[in-house]
Amino acid sequence: MRVLLADDQPTLRSAVRLLLEQEPDVTIAAEATDVASLCARTAELHPDLLLLDWELPGLNTTGSTGSVRLVINSLYASCPNLHIIVLSGRPEAGRHALAAGASDFVSKADPPERLLAALRRVKRKGE
Repeated sequence: MRVLLADDQPTLRSAVRLLLEQEPDVTIAAEATDVASLCARTAELHPDLLLLDWELPGLNTTGSTGSVRLVINSLYASCPNLHIIVLSGRPEAGRHALAAGASDFVSKADPPERLLAALRRVKRKGE
């Protein structure tokens, strides 16, 4: 499974990368630090999974989910088999992320096992 990790916090990206490198058949294909690089990397690499920071620079998450939905829909258009797991430090963002079209949501405050469980669900869907 090829994963695109989109988060502007280097420490979080490093921790997630370390966690996922322990998982069999998972490769971090690329990283993105803003919406522009995210869209370019998705179109270029066609990853299986996107781990998307809800507060990624360029992603307007205030108010309506409409702008987030537009970004997510454009990602699905360039990569139809993509699964998106949204990560956020705000647990209340989960409802909005799912409404915008994300496959799953994991709070950054959750234990690492929660992210691994979400990743494994996506892997099972792809088998």
